[in-house]
Parts: sequence; structure tokens; C-alpha cells
Amino acid sequence: MKFTPRWLCPAALLLLAGCGAEVTGEAAATVTVNRCGEPVEYTTPREAVVYEGGSADKMFALGLTEHVRGYVMPPANPPVTESPWAAEYAKVDFLGDDLLNKELVVDAGGDFVLAGWNSGFSDRRGITPEILDGLGVMSFMHAESCFNYPGHPERWTPFEGLYTDLTRLGQVFGARERAEALVGELKGRVEAVKAQAPAGDPVKVFLYDSGTDQPYTAGAQVPPNDIIAFAGGVNIFAGLDERWTQVGWEPVVAAAPEVIMILDYGDQPAEEKIAFLKSSPKTKDLPAVVAGNFFVLDYNEGISGPRNVDGLERFGEYLRGLDR
Repeated sequence: MKFTPRWLCPAALLLLAGCGAEVTGEAAATVTVNRCGEPVEYTTPREAVVYEGGSADKMFALGLTEHVRGYVMPPANPPVTESPWAAEYAKVDFLGDDLLNKELVVDAGGDFVLAGWNSGFSDRRGITPEILDGLGVMSFMHAESCFNYPGHPERWTPFEGLYTDLTRLGQVFGARERAEALVGELKGRVEAVKAQAPAGDPVKVFLYDSGTDQPYTAGAQVPPNDIIAFAGGVNIFAGLDERWTQVGWEPVVAAAPEVIMILDYGDQPAEEKIAFLKSSPKTKDLPAVVAGNFFVLDYNEGISGPRNVDGLERFGEYLRGLDR
């Protein structure tokens, strides 16, 4: 299916003024911003394609809805109607529920793609910043995902990566003041949670993403690690210099977590994961399971985006009410 860019009416190739556009003949403003350590020159995008909730949330939180052509939302993502920006999603087009690919971007008339490395962009699937560069399509990668990006490494702690993305997107789209204000607001909310963290030893927390034979969990390089730490806990796998990674059940049992954080997403509901943990011989005797200390983290609170701070505030409140 072919998509016509929203900023062009059918007669635009003959008469742009018929759409109410003003043609000045002036060159578009450009700005140079780092993309995973590589300086890239951007002109202000008008038809952005965004992948997953974290990308869309960043754009909507910055007030950039008018620059968004549409979104690609895989099935694992919770319904956009549950988003704080549901009204903004309704103003742009749903472009697909599959993985991101260059054909979709081209068909949509996109001039800019916002996604993460290995979450959207992929060598294997043939959609990389370099490939898009060759097609004349600009791209932007989440700073947090640069940890895995070959050739141009940048390393950010997860929340610093979020602030960096918002700042850089503000530069790309000419919304620097909005970005500065949003980052300031988010940092203020984070500091408020840190100030209220429970006294004493940090609560030991295991994030359970998925897996039965071996669990997937959060290492130090993804937002839940910061959420746990800022709220007054410690991720039992904070020592792993990884993003989302597979571990064994043995180290989980040895760590004896007091709380299990469940990452909740569409095709594997939290209730099913909790039921497994309560029934499996490997996990049913964990302190967190015996005490029923489960905290459900929404998928979009766990991937890089402004809802990370919502998840932090909720988890901070949970830990403050925990009976130890």
C-alpha cells in the first residue's frame, strides 16, 4: 500500500499553494547532532516514522505530533489507547504492527525514522541508518541502544540516555526550549523519588521478562536498572554490563530477591508469568514469591521513553509501602 505524505495534497505537484502552503524558496535549516557517536546533519523532518511506544512517546511529549507521519507498533506493545498520549496517537497514522522495514518507510513517504538499534534498526532485516542514508531518509537511534551499535559507540546510563534523546530531538526539530523544559521536569520528578527512597539496605529486586528454562532479565544498560536503583532497590543483575539478557535460574535463587518486577507486555501477560513463578519448583520458594511481592512494570515504562519516570514513581511508592 502506498501512502501520500500528509503535508502534500493531490494537486501539490502542480500548485502547492492549493494546500495553503507558503513556498519561499529558502533552504531548510540544518543542525548537526550526534547519532550514536557519529555527527549527522539533519534538516527539520516533516514525515517522521516512529517505531514502538518509546519513540512515539518522545515525540509526543515534546509536542512534535505535527511532524509525525505515523507509527509502527509490534503486537507486544500495549494498546495505544492506554497511553497518556492516546489523543496524539489518534492524530497520526498507524503504519503497521510488524517489525520495521525500509519498504514500509518508503511507502509511507517518511523522511525520518526514530527507533533503537536492534529494536527497529537491524542489519539482518536490511534497515540500518546507513541504508536509509543512501535512500535520502534521515534516522535517529535511541542513545541507550548505542551500547550495542557497532562502529560508533556511545555509552549512557539509561536515564541519561533518555535525557540525551529528548535534548537531541529538540535540536533536530527546532524545539530546544520545549526539550529543556521537559528534561528539567523529568529530572525533578526523579530527584523527588530518590529523596524518598527507603532507608536501610537496598531491596533486592529481580526483573522477570520471560523464559521458563532460562529467564530473560535486565542488565545494567536498560531503564529498569535505573528505576530499581533510584527507587531504593538493587537489581540483582546490575553487575551484568548488558541490556536485555538471558541468565540461569541458579543465580536468581542464590540472590534470594525480595521483590520480583514483572515486565508486562501484550503477548505474555504478567498474570501468566506470576502463575509460572508460583508453580515452578525453581522459583516457588524465592522470598519474593513466598511473600507475594510482585510489581508489574508496563512495557512502555521499561523501554527508553518518558514513561520510565512514571514507572519509577510507581515503583518508589511500592517500595515505600513494602513490609520488610
